[in-house]
Amino acid sequence: MEDYNFVVGQEFADVKAFRNAIKEAAIAQHFELRIIKSDLIRYFAKCATDGCPWRIRAVKLPNAPTFTIRSLEGTHTCGKNAQNGHHQASVDWIVSFIEERLRDNINYKPKDILHDIHKQYGITIPYKQAWRAKERGLAAIYGSSEEGYCLLPSYCEQIRTTNPGSIAELFTSGADNRFQRLFVSFYASIYGFLNGCLPIVGLGGIQLKSKYLGTLLSATSFDPDGGLYPLAFGVVDVENDESWMWFLSELHKALEVNTENIPQLTFLSDGQKGIVDAVKRKFPNSSHAFCMRHLSESVGKEFKNSRLVHLLWKAACATTTIGFKEKMAEIEEVSSEATKWIQQFPPSRWALVYFEGTRYGHLSSNIEEFNRWILEARELPVIQVIERIHNKLMTEFEERRSKSNSWFSVLAPSAEKRMMEAISHASTYQVLRSDEVEFEVISAERSYIVNIGTHWCSCRDWQLYGIPCSHAVAALISCRKDVYAFTEKCFTVASYREAYSEEIHPIPGKVEWRRAGEDPVDDETRAVRPPKFRRPPGRPEKKRICVEDLNREKHTVHCSRCNQTGHYKTTCKAEIMKSIEQF
Repeated sequence: MEDYNFVVGQEFADVKAFRNAIKEAAIAQHFELRIIKSDLIRYFAKCATDGCPWRIRAVKLPNAPTFTIRSLEGTHTCGKNAQNGHHQASVDWIVSFIEERLRDNINYKPKDILHDIHKQYGITIPYKQAWRAKERGLAAIYGSSEEGYCLLPSYCEQIRTTNPGSIAELFTSGADNRFQRLFVSFYASIYGFLNGCLPIVGLGGIQLKSKYLGTLLSATSFDPDGGLYPLAFGVVDVENDESWMWFLSELHKALEVNTENIPQLTFLSDGQKGIVDAVKRKFPNSSHAFCMRHLSESVGKEFKNSRLVHLLWKAACATTTIGFKEKMAEIEEVSSEATKWIQQFPPSRWALVYFEGTRYGHLSSNIEEFNRWILEARELPVIQVIERIHNKLMTEFEERRSKSNSWFSVLAPSAEKRMMEAISHASTYQVLRSDEVEFEVISAERSYIVNIGTHWCSCRDWQLYGIPCSHAVAALISCRKDVYAFTEKCFTVASYREAYSEEIHPIPGKVEWRRAGEDPVDDETRAVRPPKFRRPPGRPEKKRICVEDLNREKHTVHCSRCNQTGHYKTTCKAEIMKSIEQF
């Protein structure tokens, strides 16, 4: 408390500094202020408690902004008991208290604000006041939600100017020009996807939590090392079938402009109808699989049984129909209800052995990893969310480009590791040659047929993963073939470097946008307004999957009256049925 003691003659930089100091002292020392006079040249206040003699008077020095204390009378006899709230602890004061903390942690929660203020000052403030202070603090640091929408046209123009070939399209609705949709795809991402990545696209969305809500839709891929590769993203006012059709249409346009022939793609999603229909319509020649992570989480949530989840993954990863059927039989033993539930999803959409497209071993999309990029920024204005993605992309592209310069292998590290393991196992096999392309490879357990002309092995690993399996490697080495020449190009270091060869350039700050922008009058008439949807009051509902619950068997209720399962004694209808039969 010594930091808040005043003495006559003490000086402050200006009136604002003095007011802040006296307010801090009142809050820290738990007494209320009654301000008698306060303007730009003088300040006079006393303790608000009746009978307390404490007084303070300060004035501005002539020809300078400095404020000095002229008199300080009495000591507090009030007991300093202003602990359950404080009049000086206004929203503005709380904003000044939390501003630096908010810069470091966007998710600084109101309850943490309450805790920190009580810990430092010993006072309790209302939760709502802390919440308002956080909202105002975020707006002061990152701009308001309204400003975020208003600046979108200029921001999109900056993306197109600083990153030529990039797509940044803004769509509005109504006569009042309200925000509806935004699509962004950087040229570096489009080029890298078409020339270096796996032909797989994951689709998904995540809810935004700013004042006007909205949903971030995204399309991601895998680089040759299996890493996350964001391709395109967009923000929509409402996620529905129409918005997914629009997003896939914009994605198709972006790819079509940059290549003569769009590659044969495989899409991964949670299987919602809007996405399935949009993929079928906009990419009719593509394959579409359900994301196994999403499917397994749904099974875990529905049946609360971790063994079922484990067996489902085993069935999905099976490389033979026999292996798949064995795992499904085990699921049937654990729960026949689970089997019926799973059967609503055709195996051709999620099981590796039945899927007709090429997934290169990827059973799940990496949308969740991309969503983590903006998880902390979901409460910020939409323009800050986009900027967060842009900054992350810029950093990742540069880091991965530099990292790949130190690689001297033919394949990217994860693919090279798989190849080394295959070569190691291949040394233990016996190889019999049938003709120029067909071989029989004999292991300790069984024999396998390999055709190096069609890149085929009876174990199916080569076809499913795009990298020669150990049996194929044994056959290739036996006829002195280069095993790397029989690996899919999308796993090479050369493809990895191509994926990150284009740079994502920085975007200037807001001041530069306005300076290079259009006529202010024209801006006013074309200003983008927020959507009409706003965040509802109260705490939002959260859907959680409890990990502990996955290990818990589903509870079966038992009736003590009729000894049957599925209901309690109070809901038992046995007596009613018996009476009906007697009647």
